[in-house]
Amino acid sequence: MIIFWIIVFIASLGALIKGADWLLASAEKIGFAFGLSAFVVGVIIVGVGTSLPELISSLAAVYKGVPEIVASNAVGSNIANILLILGISSIVAKKLEVTKNLIDLEIPILAISTVIFWGVAYDGFVSLGESILLVVTYGIYLLYTMYHKEEETEPEQTIERPKIVTRDIVMLCVGLLALVLGANYLVDSVIELATIFNVAVGAITITAVAVGTSLPELLVSVKAALKGKSEVAIGNIFGSNAFNIMMVVGIPGLFARLPLDGPTLAIGLPALIASTFLLVVSGISRKIYSWEGAFFLSLYILFVAKLFDLF
Repeated sequence: MIIFWIIVFIASLGALIKGADWLLASAEKIGFAFGLSAFVVGVIIVGVGTSLPELISSLAAVYKGVPEIVASNAVGSNIANILLILGISSIVAKKLEVTKNLIDLEIPILAISTVIFWGVAYDGFVSLGESILLVVTYGIYLLYTMYHKEEETEPEQTIERPKIVTRDIVMLCVGLLALVLGANYLVDSVIELATIFNVAVGAITITAVAVGTSLPELLVSVKAALKGKSEVAIGNIFGSNAFNIMMVVGIPGLFARLPLDGPTLAIGLPALIASTFLLVVSGISRKIYSWEGAFFLSLYILFVAKLFDLF
């Protein structure tokens, strides 16, 4: 039975991630076909697309009556993005360095959104009003990002509109179906595995599910690091983390009150604040050396060990 549910977990996670890839690729092409700008496609379609696994699995958790998965998923994904993904990326690249000034927008947005999330979650649950606050905050961030982009850049080059073919529509539908089915069985497998191993649902979610749903960010960041594109590797994390704690929590919170289980509240939330602080410091310095990456990985191992009370 254990083997069966582990296979279901891995298969559903794979369907979730692959479904997001198919949906993202087809939606991006359709967006350009309808004349959307490259920036809008990048911010809305690509930005949301890479976080679809977290969002869909969280909505499925609310539908199945296990809302504690939502916060654990978002918190675990953000911790994994910083400590695990940036840690691996900086080790692979030897050094991650950005030339862009992150202090203008990315760092304040991530810091503010994390503080707001801590403010709504520290009492052990996220209410409807707090969820609305998170969604509205992300909406303001999105509008400001678009306005800020327009103010600082020259007009974009006109992109030739691609032609939509039947395959694009099919891939959009197949991707959406894979996302829904993957999320459904992922939640089922998490519940079953938590029962079998006699651990909190949140403990599995904040580690295995969070790391699994963060695989798109891991692949993007490591590939970017290997190619010397540090801005992509680091910028990808800032955008993903802001979306996770505002929308991946905020949207499901519109449909149900979201509790934080013991491990997430006692270990996950402090680890989120600490890891975000480290990312902010690294963002200000614009550099992450390989030794810092190794330190990040060590902290992630410590986080998992504490979560499962290994020592």
